[in-house]
Amino acid sequence: QVQVVESGGGLVQSGGSLRLSCAASGNIFKINAMGWYRRARGKDHDLVARISSDGSTNYGDSVQGRFIISRDNAKNTVYLQMNSLKPEDTDAYFCNADITENGNWRGNYWGQGTQVTVSS
Repeated sequence: QVQVVESGGGLVQSGGSLRLSCAASGNIFKINAMGWYRRARGKDHDLVARISSDGSTNYGDSVQGRFIISRDNAKNTVYLQMNSLKPEDTDAYFCNADITENGNWRGNYWGQGTQVTVSS
């Protein structure tokens, strides 16, 4: 079993910054990718940022240039540095981990979400 736990959400003023953390733990053989998603305006999970095992990154258009995703491989943790936050960024942020477990099983695991609220 793999567990994915997010932290770092909160209330911040427009223009401020916040850093989210996502830690994966459990029966991990390889982390193929980890990323952050949000359900903006009740939509399906939209990409915020994703980082693959080779270090390549992808960002959603609305956060490009403002958010930075990074990782600490020793801790199986990914971070999302959120800068120049806007009220439109208000959402629940969910961490996803694409993991190959010991035994060669592969799956996507989701955290419970952490709430980010940006005031005007």
